[in-house]
Amino acid sequence: VQLQASGGGLVQAGGSLRLSCAGSGRTFSTYMTGWFRQAPGKEREFVAAITWSGISTLYADSVKGRFTISRDNAKKTVYLQMNSLKPEDTAVYYCAATGRATVDEYQYDYWGQGTLVTVSS
Repeated sequence: VQLQASGGGLVQAGGSLRLSCAGSGRTFSTYMTGWFRQAPGKEREFVAAITWSGISTLYADSVKGRFTISRDNAKKTVYLQMNSLKPEDTAVYYCAATGRATVDEYQYDYWGQGTLVTVSS
């Protein structure tokens, strides 16, 4: 499985962005997919995850009510819609996939290259 993240950019506080994670490989749709982020000088943290079916989603408390994760298995793509962005959302965002039901980044087997999101105040 290979992952390609895109959609990052510069946005003002209160604005919106949609990140995309395009997967390759016929088994991509069977994997749980998550988004993680790493801010400058900080450790990488969990943001959101979605099961292979798209039925269940999980969010970090810091993004609940503002971010929405979704997937289109026909397009082998997972999305992260980010609304009401804050300067503290500034980070490199990574998508990742795992065959397990987990939000533990160390159990994610496949990672995309990351896309930078910068939120100005």
